[in-house]
Amino acid sequence: MKIFSKEQIYEGDQLTAQKQNISSTELMERAGIQIFNWLHVRMQGAQVPIHIFCGIGNNGGDGLVIARHLFTHGYNVHTYIVNYSDKRSDDFLANYDRIKQTTKSWPKMMNGEADFPEIHKDDIIVDAIFGIGLNRPASPWVQALFRHFRNSGAFTLSVDIPSGVYTDKATEDENGVVWANYTLSFQSPKLIFFLPETSKFSIQWEVLDIGIDREFLFRTETEAQLIGKHEVLPIYQPRQKFAHKGDYGHSLIIGGSYGKIGAVLLASRAALSIGAGLVTAYVPKCGYQIIQSAFPEAMVITDTNETHITSIQYEIEPKVIGLGTGMGTDPTTIDALTSFLKTNKTPLVVDADGINILAKKKSLLKQLPKHSILTPHPKELERLIGKWTDDFDKLEKTKALAKAHDLIIIIKGANTITVYDDKLYVNTTGNPGMATAGTGDVLTGVLTGLISQGYAPLHAALFGVYLHGKAADIAIEDVGYQSLIASYIIEALGEAYIDLFKQPEQPEVESEDTQE
Repeated sequence: MKIFSKEQIYEGDQLTAQKQNISSTELMERAGIQIFNWLHVRMQGAQVPIHIFCGIGNNGGDGLVIARHLFTHGYNVHTYIVNYSDKRSDDFLANYDRIKQTTKSWPKMMNGEADFPEIHKDDIIVDAIFGIGLNRPASPWVQALFRHFRNSGAFTLSVDIPSGVYTDKATEDENGVVWANYTLSFQSPKLIFFLPETSKFSIQWEVLDIGIDREFLFRTETEAQLIGKHEVLPIYQPRQKFAHKGDYGHSLIIGGSYGKIGAVLLASRAALSIGAGLVTAYVPKCGYQIIQSAFPEAMVITDTNETHITSIQYEIEPKVIGLGTGMGTDPTTIDALTSFLKTNKTPLVVDADGINILAKKKSLLKQLPKHSILTPHPKELERLIGKWTDDFDKLEKTKALAKAHDLIIIIKGANTITVYDDKLYVNTTGNPGMATAGTGDVLTGVLTGLISQGYAPLHAALFGVYLHGKAADIAIEDVGYQSLIASYIIEALGEAYIDLFKQPEQPEVESEDTQE
């Protein structure tokens, strides 16, 4: 699913009105009806007080459409105009006239804190104050209104985007925006739903189709894309009947140090479990018996040193190398990696201490093969790109680094984002249970194993991140968030593959459409 910028959304609205020969007011009617339908299906006429707060732009116009349909269907509606400016959009004015013709109870004008209504915990708030075009903080009294919403404890539904939040830059004050329980976004989700600093402003979100021109949606290239099952399914490569292990490549996992051999063990198991034909672990001597005993399917090569890697030399010909898990940053290990990178041409997946060494010696970034995959967690990323002021700055700095060295960088988090060639790919799987030791090592193995099978690095990154998160989602159904460990994710990788071909369950609730 594409994540459109606000400029593209405006363009799509205009093109749709032109090609479908409708006015912008009619398109607004369509959008408002979709939100009304969403509410109507769930409320079924319940007389809970619904407080609809409308701005004086197009987002407010949407709110007026919603209010009008709720009125005509007998709901207990209270409508307010948040009068923060003398300017009104034409579509707002058109719908303001229409609602005045529909009900004797005209919307109440709000000009300051003295006009704030009483809102109870069991009421419903519909936030239709600011839309995607906001580019500066709301006035103090409007920010106070947002705090009034939050203090009430009432369920808050935002129209398109929580008011006060920008689509393309950080929020100055988290107390100066709406904290929504649910956001209904028109046609496309917003990038802010997936960033750590802004996702908290909407606990849940859903996209409503308002009939934007299909050709525009299909042909328009976006900076960001949401990656779910439908996006990764075409990437999947089925196995052939007469294939053998040599067809699926040899993965080499390099890493480990005294006390951290488990990281290589997890990565090696994950590489074989995701489908690599062969896996070899390259570890210091202290890891030999551990790997051979705990994971007999893997082969093992050892360094001459007992506790950490001091040289990287082997006679095998791996198709891909996963590097850095549990490796440590001993000076001799750094020297070994430096020497290795000068001559290596094999595709790389770099994680953990591999990234930390690159951060210490940034000149080594030039030695990485093109399309190498880096998988930093937040602190490792900070060591690579420096401190950032906000999530948008983080993304820009990551894009710059990826582009400068032709790398694929996977920013691990609640919504892991893969960055390549100025594009952002936002993953949809995964859960808080993954905040536990070893899950990153598993991802390294998954990515390595996919490249080993012949997946292109970018496809391996997108598919691997998705399967890694999906396996964790499957695993928590049995163990819950707190008890999830990295090994359980490996054990669920097979079920994650199988899930790709499961048909979604059909919803039991039937929607009811309203025609004007």
